[in-house]
This record gives sequence, structure tokens and C-alpha cells, in this order.
Amino acid sequence: MSVRKRVWTTSKGIEKEAWVVDYVDKVEGGKRRLKSFEKKKDAAAYAAAASVEVREGVHTADSASITIAKAGEFWIAMAERNGLERSTVEAYRQHLNLHISPYLGTLKLSQLSAPMVREFEDKLARGDVPNKDGEPKPRSPAMVKKIRTSLSSLISDAQERGLISRNVVRDLRAKRKRGAERRAEKRQRGKLKIGTDIPTREEIRAVVGALAGRWRPILLTAIFTGLRSSELRGLRWEDVDFERGQISVRQRADRFNKIGAPKSDSGERSVPLPPLVLNTLREWKIACPRRQTTDKPDGPGDLVYVFPNGAGELENHANIVNRGFVPLQIAARVTKKAGKNDADRRPIVGAKYTGLHALRHFYASWCINRRVDGGLELPAKAVQERLGHSSIVMTMDVYGHLFPRSDDGSELADAERSLLGIRDINAT
Repeated sequence: MSVRKRVWTTSKGIEKEAWVVDYVDKVEGGKRRLKSFEKKKDAAAYAAAASVEVREGVHTADSASITIAKAGEFWIAMAERNGLERSTVEAYRQHLNLHISPYLGTLKLSQLSAPMVREFEDKLARGDVPNKDGEPKPRSPAMVKKIRTSLSSLISDAQERGLISRNVVRDLRAKRKRGAERRAEKRQRGKLKIGTDIPTREEIRAVVGALAGRWRPILLTAIFTGLRSSELRGLRWEDVDFERGQISVRQRADRFNKIGAPKSDSGERSVPLPPLVLNTLREWKIACPRRQTTDKPDGPGDLVYVFPNGAGELENHANIVNRGFVPLQIAARVTKKAGKNDADRRPIVGAKYTGLHALRHFYASWCINRRVDGGLELPAKAVQERLGHSSIVMTMDVYGHLFPRSDDGSELADAERSLLGIRDINAT
């Protein structure tokens, strides 16, 4: 591998010069490569790095490299062949088309560097990269992290194909203080708050009191089992055990109404049912819409899903929220100001909680709260199992601050008396 100076004269008689790195890589038995630089120091730096890569057999010349957009197409195709959920593949495709390609798409894989990745993150955070509507919009820290993870996965796929020697995104990530980064993200995300993220006991009482009609069974089940929306939608009658009084979570329905396995191995679980839910489901089973079959179009139909639409098929998540949960909160007066006034200058109110996950949060808090406060007072491991979390760490990260503290005044006084051997705290 050599670095030499090249001088030439253009057709217009202008003399130019450049520094050329001349080397042979190991592709196709040894192919000569030339790469030009304006400065000698840049050429020398490239030669030093390339020589190591050539010796290790991982070098990819710029002329043989493909663009990041093209590598993204390979990455998406591989995700589809691997049978990833459609929602996951769609999320990857959105990250590629709406965020990565607009800024890095025309760049060759071999030209991507750690400073470029860092600059890309900064531009996303500032909103310099246009969004899907062509308008600059700052991405949230959580979205920037997801996009960076997708970019790293894209480059890893290209690395496995021999299209690039190293993953600069992963190298950049390794240099960061991961613990400090996680703590910063946790601080920014903040703790779940009762009355803000988690419905209060009074709000749940009001909601339960206002429940009626076809939405009563599913929302009541959501409140007292903590099942995810996808798990509720995919729940079958064969998964409801009335004798044992429990629900078995064995499958879920994604946002494209495709049935699949739970999110993790821990997601497959059994959840006990309180009497109110059990009796409600018994009544609902009689009125539950049945799915018609082609072999018996005029027959009574089959009872398949516990919470189907009117045709007995999978219910849409948006319908449950917009037609069930949101109107229910307004009827129960669990509302908040929408920030606008009507024609009579009266404040417009809307549902306080916008998603079903608020009910899952409530169930977690109900499992954690002390019995004297109306909770179940379950240990952390039992809460993890009820929620179907993949690890106890996830449960504690999200809900750890809700667990009762054992250092209140009376208990401290008892511990003090025991330590000092004093029968009466006022004794001298």
C-alpha cells in the first residue's frame, strides 16, 4: 500500500494535484484500488486504516460500497424473510423512509463515520431533517434512540453481508456511558404519577359505575386483569376458565389484526378474575357476537373471540379507545380541559386518559398497593408475572416507586425501641 502525489493538467490547462492511496484488496483474488485525497495527512490516515482492514479481510472500498438507502432495502427484506411481525417491519420501514434516507440515504456505507452519526442524531433532535410532511420537526429523545437503533441494525445486516467492515453506530454507542445515558432517559421520562398517568381509585370507581353496553365487559376486564390491548383483542373463549376463575393469555392480535404469540415468553400467563369480571363475562358470553362460517352461512355461528366486533371478528383497537374508553370517561366525568372554549366561551373538556394502557397502569398499582388501601399488596415477582413483563427489572423500573415503603414513622419507632431495648419510647 502506497501514498503518492499525482500531478496533472486539465483540458483547460489548469494544473492540479492530489494524493493517491494505491493498494490491492482481497476481493476477487486481489483487486487494485485507488483513492484520491486533497491533503497528504488524509491520504496517510486512510492508508493506515485500510491496511489493517485489508490484512484482516474486512475492507470495503468506496467504489465497491453501496448506499445506505440500498442497504436499507436489504435490511427490510431480511426482516420480512425472518418473519418479524408486520408492525415491527412497518416501524423499520418508517424509520428508514422518513428519517434515515432523507439525510443519509445517498451516502455510501464505507463513508459513514461516527461523527456523521452523531451529527445525524443532533439534526433529528433539532428538527433539521424533514418529517413525513416535509416540515422540520424536532424528534423526541425516545424517537431519536429508536432511529439510531434501527440504523445500527441496518448496518449490522450490511456487515453480515460483507458490505462494510464495522458498525460505527455500535462503536459510538460503546463509547458512551450507558448507565448515565439510561439514567438521563429515565429522568426525562419521569415516574408514572397517580392522577396523571395512572387513574385514581375514585376515577376507577366512577368509570366502573358508568360502564354499560358492549364496552362494559372488555373495559372491566382491562381494569381488573391489566391485559394489553392486543391481548384483550386476541382473547378467545377457550382461554377463559370459569371454573378456576382465570384467563390464560396465549396469543395476541397486532394492529393489523394478525394473530401471533405474546410479546415474550413471560407474556404467556394466567391471570385470576375477580367475581365482578367473572360474572360479567358469563352474562356477556350469551350476547357475544358469533363469527359466521362459510360452511354454515345460515347457522348460529361460532363463539371465537371474547371481545369481537359486531361480526364476531377481531375488534379494532381504535374503536375500543374512541368509541368505548373515551366516551366512558366523559360520561364518568373523568375529564380534563382540552385547552379551547366553545362558542359560548365555556371550556371544552375531553377524556383525561387517551389510551387503554392507563388501565394497565392502574391494575399494576392495584396489585402493588397495600390491603389497607384497597390493594392486593402482591410481591414484586407476582406483579411481574401478572403483567407478563419479560423481567423483574422492567417491573421495578416502571412501577418500583409505587411499592409501599417500610420506613414510616410507626415502624421506625418500633425499630428504634427494639434496637435500644426501650419498652416505652418516652422512657428515660
